[in-house]
Amino acid sequence: MAMAVLATQSLLCQTHCWALPRPTPFNSNPPPLPSRYPCKHHGETWPTTSFSTLHSMPIVCRASRRKSTALSSISEGSDQDGPLRRVLQLSLWAAEAVYILWLFLLPYAPGDPVWAISSNTINELIGLSLNFFFILPLTNAVGIRLIDAPVLHPMSEGLFNFVIGWTLMFAPLLFTDRKRDRYKSSLDVLWGLQMFLTNTFLIPYMAIRLNEADADSRPSKLSPLGSVMTNGAAVVGLIGGAVCVFSAIWALYGRMDGEFGNITDRWQFLVSYLGSERLAYAFIWDICLYTIFQPWLIGENLQNVEKSKVGVVSYLRFIPVVGLVAHLLFLNLEDQ
Repeated sequence: MAMAVLATQSLLCQTHCWALPRPTPFNSNPPPLPSRYPCKHHGETWPTTSFSTLHSMPIVCRASRRKSTALSSISEGSDQDGPLRRVLQLSLWAAEAVYILWLFLLPYAPGDPVWAISSNTINELIGLSLNFFFILPLTNAVGIRLIDAPVLHPMSEGLFNFVIGWTLMFAPLLFTDRKRDRYKSSLDVLWGLQMFLTNTFLIPYMAIRLNEADADSRPSKLSPLGSVMTNGAAVVGLIGGAVCVFSAIWALYGRMDGEFGNITDRWQFLVSYLGSERLAYAFIWDICLYTIFQPWLIGENLQNVEKSKVGVVSYLRFIPVVGLVAHLLFLNLEDQ
């Protein structure tokens, strides 16, 4: 009976209890003990009853409250990542400065800086904007001519629409980014400006989202635009992906009835175009930066993907455009 009571008391004190004192070679019998022995566990005491001095032993509970392993590991990871996070932030702000100075202000890059932009560049930019997503060229091709599409080189049209199609797909990714609340301004405005000036605004966002989170921060409610883009993420992914694929095809085979030559001629034009036009040169920068930012953002938001597709998206995210399409197609909308 005494042993049963002791066993019960031991269970009440969790798994870190043991009985003291023990017999020693110099004293085969333990000393007499009082009738009540406290077992302390987080400020609580349970009495024990002695049935005999030979069988009664004090129960000492060594259980203690531990910090959650998951929380402690996250905290330690945050401390360890602190220096790396600051280095990344400084690198991104430096990249933003270089991007603006080199592509907009300084005269050393190919083409004209923004303060000396030529009328030909302005006219080309207007023509490319009118041929946005090839809507006018395609409607003209089927006989709908509300507005005649400007006739531009297919390579320039393809490059322009490829970058814009890729930019479109960043919208659902930004609106579901788990660190988006660290950016205190409007994501609607950010993405709208990104559609026109691409990485001029995406680079600062990538830097700001590395700020430390507020202790009392809560996920903000999506704007109407954010809700539309998030709920229609699969449609956005299909449209953006289709535009990117069609842009590549158009660049190689579009306007074959014109004087733009074969694939070799078009490739030679592209090389010349990149070396003479600031707009085209900037698009190459955008493609390179998107190739970095796409896997970065997707990798930090894999919890937003359907569980059965996480492995696929994790691998595909490194493939330009394709990884972003996969992320949007398999986005788990129930958690948004």
